Amino acid sequence: MSEVRIFALGGLDEDGKNMYIVENNEDIFVIECGLRYPDSESLGIEKVIPDFRYLEENKKRIKGIFITHGHDDVMGALVNLLKVVNAPVYMAPLTARIFERIAKKEGLKGYKVHCVRRNGKFKIGKTEIRTFGTTQSIADGFGVAIATEDGYVVYASEFIVDYDQNLDAFKFDMMDITEIGQKGVLALLTESVGSTRPGHSSPKHRITSMIEPIFEDAKGRIIVSCYNQNLFRVIEIIELACRFNRKVVIYDEELRSLMSDMAELEYYMIPAGLEIPMSKFDNEYDPCVVIVGGTGQNIFKKMRKITSREDEKLQLRQTDTVIVASPAVPGTEKAMFSMEDDLYKETSSVFAVDSKRAFSMHASIEDLKMMIYLLNPQYYIPVKGEYRKLISNASIALNMGYPANNIIVMDTGQVATIKDGQIEKRFKTIHTGDVMVDGKESLDASGMVLKDREQLSTDGVIICGVVVNHKTKEIIGGPDVQSRGVIYLKEADYIIKECANILERVIVEAVKNKEYENMGCRNDAKDKISRYILKETGKRPMILPVIVEINTPEN
Repeated sequence: MSEVRIFALGGLDEDGKNMYIVENNEDIFVIECGLRYPDSESLGIEKVIPDFRYLEENKKRIKGIFITHGHDDVMGALVNLLKVVNAPVYMAPLTARIFERIAKKEGLKGYKVHCVRRNGKFKIGKTEIRTFGTTQSIADGFGVAIATEDGYVVYASEFIVDYDQNLDAFKFDMMDITEIGQKGVLALLTESVGSTRPGHSSPKHRITSMIEPIFEDAKGRIIVSCYNQNLFRVIEIIELACRFNRKVVIYDEELRSLMSDMAELEYYMIPAGLEIPMSKFDNEYDPCVVIVGGTGQNIFKKMRKITSREDEKLQLRQTDTVIVASPAVPGTEKAMFSMEDDLYKETSSVFAVDSKRAFSMHASIEDLKMMIYLLNPQYYIPVKGEYRKLISNASIALNMGYPANNIIVMDTGQVATIKDGQIEKRFKTIHTGDVMVDGKESLDASGMVLKDREQLSTDGVIICGVVVNHKTKEIIGGPDVQSRGVIYLKEADYIIKECANILERVIVEAVKNKEYENMGCRNDAKDKISRYILKETGKRPMILPVIVEINTPEN
């Protein structure tokens, strides 16, 4: 009897935080381990990652973790996972180099990475694994097929069908995909990000034809913002610079490392003599193309520093032409719009690549149809995207003649169980959730820390402090009240005085009634001051009463 369980710990009904689990009988295979960028209301949060509780509880059953490419939404939480789960990781050479730099920065040690070919065949234990190359915005991307008794479970990763791709590290391995399909596919998981777009993504994923006229007209420097992980687009910009005899400056350390990796792996080499080393670059160098790289919101922050002349080496000039080739990704929209506003104040030559004309390198409707046609799965499972896009993806299979019972649209945590090749009608569920990471620390998923930060940002804080004799509980210092972000003190001095009086009365009454207890008094004072402030100001600031007990010398 065979049993295959498929579910997600992230990536369904959201952009990012991708993590999919395939259980083949007792063996667990993890596919992707990504982050999601927080929205503007998640104050102080750097990233949102999946809840690994299920994997921690079953870590002895985990046979392998597959990372199909080097984007944050599929790899950004891997360091966090490997801190709690010691399992082998399988990734392509470029992805491995990216991860090793991240792991070194985070101080992660003892992890096991196996480099695999994009069109490889190998075994993990008794399970046959196949990989196949996909065309996407970063080199070395691949899909993965996990063999079960009832056929392969295939995760197609990100992909587009581009027949004009000449670089091997970006090629789409149609022959391997066809071969896997001929051997039998039990379930196919495909991305849904571009499932509402008609036609193929190619050739609309290329920006060369859009920005070439800008290169022709530009008199001074050309400054282009581009995500580090969109190497396909970076290469397009470099090739254009070469065609127009402009030197290239790669203005980001991580992007320079990525291009060095590409050269060492013989994937792509910047034409000899084209790149200006950072040691020889200064703000007066002209004409040239400056590629400003970065990830997430950081790229927009970097561009704002350049615009406001706060950057050490690169400052914007009136003669510069700026191309924004880094469209907003979910969670970064506000930062991008703010950056564009600043750019227009400094130079009139600003061009933003329109994401509606220049497609992201995700599968559109005809790309998805081709993948379904080549693999001919028994069950079709849309993954990776907002719910409306999951439904749109499911409709593609439905329109191709797949019965509704063989199309599985799930929520995060729902488990599709396939026994002896037949799916169970009822989905089981497992615990899932978001884990918010603040710097290097994980916050509670309930959001209490965020609620406190939101309260501080909107209604401010009032701190009431007093010093009491440890033995007699007599007030010997204060009360002292400090207010930040609540009221204008000169016009509301009476409020501050009353807050001090409330704290003093609470302590005196508690001592008189022989009920004094430090924490109890602080909580009582907090409640009474909160009610008073709400009545007087209509605000609900954070109230922090402080009672310091000290020993005093006896007379």
